[in-house]
Amino acid sequence: MHVASATPQEKLRAEELARSLESLGARLVGKEVPPTGTSADTPHIVVFDSVTTAVVDQLTALSLGGLFRVMAVTLSPAPPQVRDSFALLHAGASDVLAGEDATELAKQIVARLERWSAVDELLRLPVVQRNLAGLSRGWIALLRQVVESARFTSSDVLLLGESRTGKELLARLIHTLDNRTQKHELVVLDCTTIVPELSGSEFFGHERGAFTGASTGRDGAFALANGGTLFLDEVGELPRALQSQLLRVIQEHSFKRIGGNNWQKTDFRLVCATNKDLRNEVARGTFRADLYYRMAGQTFRLPPLRDRPEDIPVLARYFVKQLMNDGEAAAFDPAVRDFLMTRDYPGNIRDLKQVVSRMLHRHVGAGPITIGAISAEDRPLGDGSADSADSSSGWDGLVRRALAQGLGLKDIGRLAEGVAVRVVVQDEEGNLQRAARRLRVSDRALQMRRATGRMSGPSLAEERAE
Repeated sequence: MHVASATPQEKLRAEELARSLESLGARLVGKEVPPTGTSADTPHIVVFDSVTTAVVDQLTALSLGGLFRVMAVTLSPAPPQVRDSFALLHAGASDVLAGEDATELAKQIVARLERWSAVDELLRLPVVQRNLAGLSRGWIALLRQVVESARFTSSDVLLLGESRTGKELLARLIHTLDNRTQKHELVVLDCTTIVPELSGSEFFGHERGAFTGASTGRDGAFALANGGTLFLDEVGELPRALQSQLLRVIQEHSFKRIGGNNWQKTDFRLVCATNKDLRNEVARGTFRADLYYRMAGQTFRLPPLRDRPEDIPVLARYFVKQLMNDGEAAAFDPAVRDFLMTRDYPGNIRDLKQVVSRMLHRHVGAGPITIGAISAEDRPLGDGSADSADSSSGWDGLVRRALAQGLGLKDIGRLAEGVAVRVVVQDEEGNLQRAARRLRVSDRALQMRRATGRMSGPSLAEERAE
């Protein structure tokens, strides 16, 4: 980890904290500037006396907009006000700690660092890397929360988001990472496919002869999920009558088969997903409030693809590797990359996959995928001006969300710069010379920017202007 400070007085407190951390076995890699090669796995600690613009700027720079883990720590006797603490979180701090005893603060910091390290180690597992590609700030933050919930809690989970944003993949990840001993199976039940007349059998099972056609007994979802995980997809479609029955089972962990007299025990972790706004459904009276709050032990909202545009190239490359299983994955030429970044994806991730698939059907040869591989149905109309307007509208939405989070103009500019650097370096597979040419800055400016992770001082755009 690396400990930083803004003023000489804060530097003295930072050195005191660093000594306490080292006495607990923490390994420090630097005291002022993150060394070359620092990655998102290397946490930072910013020591401050009061919340100032300099502290906020330093947090924004070190966190790269929330990608890096940063702890904001004050050793002053007066803890920051709630408003100031949230300002630090908006600037990129992962947590804010306050206290006068450096040794006690160091113990708290080490405990959090150990948890963060365990979570980030799980993020590197192939099951995550293969199925949940993405490098954007929001996506990484979401994955960290889901992984932590899956491994370190037994809480029920509610996944919210538009269709085809990856809710089922996250549900399967939660089950995979669940740390229960002798864990049983994941049972998936799509609530949109349940026939009302057979819904009781689907959930509770039935005894032989319970109704016409019931020639044999059958276990329902509650029995099958015993000891495992029950994933209810599109739970917002559940009829009101079934909602009350589901609530009873979740609360009492027992049920009866249709036509049966014996109570059966069941114990499962519940993961639910829906593309509906359940709070709105509760307000309308179409969804039970008590069931909603029982399901929402932890709630995670998956962003649509339009809210994570920097992940489009990452996902597109992933789909190329997945679909081209007979050799080295082809790259995209710049025109195709621009097309993918500006296109609208109403079908979210599945829509992007289909676009890439159609291009691969037309692509031949060993070179990059070129613009001629874009199918006629995917090409923009006319000169593409309408698409430019759509793209501009997308930027408007991103800026509005940043403003809503309390970010100022300088913060938004720095975040945009950090995203641009990360995306282009990723596109160019780590080649900083090619990345610098695309960003139209000097190699040295980009190298310094990457080495320090800092956005204070002149920006890359300002250095280019000079």
